[in-house]
Amino acid sequence: MTQHIAHTPLQRRQAGVLLHPTSLPGPWYCGDLGAEAWHFVDFLAAAGQQVWQILPLGPTHEDLSPYQSLSAHAGNPQLISIEALQAQGWLEAVIPDPRREAKAPLVAHAWQGFQARADATARTDLQQFIDNTHWLDDYILFSLIKRLENGRGWTEWPAPLRDRDPAALAALRQQYADELAVLQFEQFVFDQQWQALKRHANGKGIAIFGDMPIFVAHDSADVWAQRECFDLDESGRPTVVAGVPPDYFSATGQRWGNPHYDWEWMESDGFGWWRQRLEGQLRLFDLVRIDHFRGFEAYWEIPAHEETAINGRWMKAPGDALFAALAERFDPLPVVAEDLGTITAEVTALRDKYALPGMRILHFAFEGGPDNPYLPHNHTENSVVYTGTHDNDTTLGWWNSGSESLRHSVLEYLGQPSEAMPWPLIRAAYASVARLAIVPLQDVLELGGEHRMNTPGTTVGNWRWRFRWDQVAADRAPRLRRLAELYRRL
Repeated sequence: MTQHIAHTPLQRRQAGVLLHPTSLPGPWYCGDLGAEAWHFVDFLAAAGQQVWQILPLGPTHEDLSPYQSLSAHAGNPQLISIEALQAQGWLEAVIPDPRREAKAPLVAHAWQGFQARADATARTDLQQFIDNTHWLDDYILFSLIKRLENGRGWTEWPAPLRDRDPAALAALRQQYADELAVLQFEQFVFDQQWQALKRHANGKGIAIFGDMPIFVAHDSADVWAQRECFDLDESGRPTVVAGVPPDYFSATGQRWGNPHYDWEWMESDGFGWWRQRLEGQLRLFDLVRIDHFRGFEAYWEIPAHEETAINGRWMKAPGDALFAALAERFDPLPVVAEDLGTITAEVTALRDKYALPGMRILHFAFEGGPDNPYLPHNHTENSVVYTGTHDNDTTLGWWNSGSESLRHSVLEYLGQPSEAMPWPLIRAAYASVARLAIVPLQDVLELGGEHRMNTPGTTVGNWRWRFRWDQVAADRAPRLRRLAELYRRL
């Protein structure tokens, strides 16, 4: 008999696929929100999938990491479909250019076309977007100044711009009104294209499962515009930065470099910054994963001058007060807690108090004995099970690089399956009691380790993976659909 878990966003068994839109096929620098995205939604529907999980959608720095975005709210303009702008009559036909910077001038041309040919409805939609988007003005100013300053971080800008002197910003608005209008239009187009894609997905019974990093990048519009929310010195530089302590994976820990929040100020403000942030995310997504959930209970604080994470310390965070405030606004809280790594009883208690689903990764399951929480017999209903995530190797890569003892443990636990990897692990995810099972598309396509999305701790070659439709065998959608049917995930 299925247990009913009150206030969890996961009320029934479902299955989904993990694929970031940048990984979609197409002739441009990365995948986008155009026809290939709509085609992928149709593939998911044919495969009996009810969830499309993606990574954060924000504009990225040069390393392309969606977890260090230029804005906690804005959309990545690289995801704009140029073909959709052509279909709307705002842009003449163009030859796709695979360079990263190729889309910006085309969006500027589309803005001219919009001004000349857009109908009254589109003009009204644009004005409403500008009027109702609280973060837009800060973001477009930040983007403009960053371009004028040749990409330098905002703490390196001239003091009047760094410190948001009203006269200096007013002068910029006047001098660069045309450029700022293009940046407004760019975000409007992203929003329109994303909302249309989301309606298409929702209309096919597919929920969009998004991702929200706990921290924001220091070099972002958010920190520049709302310094009071962060632990910074008089010039805007962090006094302490985020990361994780030394562990089994790294003798020096990980120094991420994000500024920490001024939690005391945020709590005195009723967590208004977080309410706005989550409201914005839930306009984009039906469900949101919060990365590094343990940081809401206690976070690793590293002095900014330290080059590694070794000399940090644990600091308590007001996670209970924060989630109590958010629960007043959202019930149930449509949030999944990324609770991987070394998790304390206090972190688990915080997650469970607000009925937030946790994560179970099968790649982590087969070492450490029968008490390993990632083994399927230890799963709970209120959780999301994965073969692996965007930070893992593909399942085939994990399997091929695994030790003999690991492979023996996997095969013994799974009952000596005759299916070739990765299907025994996909089947184990679907069979789990976890309400939601997510499989990266690389596993669905039986791809090896050269197709992984990200290798944590490295900065080269990540976030660039893309698939091709000729990699999608004809049996793939019916095979997934049959598993979803067999394990009551349809």
